[in-house]
Amino acid sequence: MTSRLLLGAALVAAVATACLLPATASAKSCDVGNTRGYGTTYVIEIAAKGVSCSKAKQLIRAYHDCRPGKKGKCARVDGYACSERRFNQSQQSYDSEATCKKGAKRVTHTYTQFT
Repeated sequence: MTSRLLLGAALVAAVATACLLPATASAKSCDVGNTRGYGTTYVIEIAAKGVSCSKAKQLIRAYHDCRPGKKGKCARVDGYACSERRFNQSQQSYDSEATCKKGAKRVTHTYTQFT
């Protein structure tokens, strides 16, 4: 009975550790810097996986250069496939999370756009 309890406790600890790893090992947070320097109203958050923060910022600028107008989206930039999820939409603005992927590389940023 004691060995079953120890095995169960070890299993719970292993699962808890595995749940924590993706959050710390998946993507690094990048300093946004000038929130208005990306071609949108405000960039709020940047996360990069497999690329440097400077490359992530270049990609974000290219993404917003690619967008046709304030309501536009960009499906592809610099060989990355991009998708976007918009939320908090109103007549004045919207928030969006855009993700661009190329293989294991991933750049995600959240921004606010005033329309």
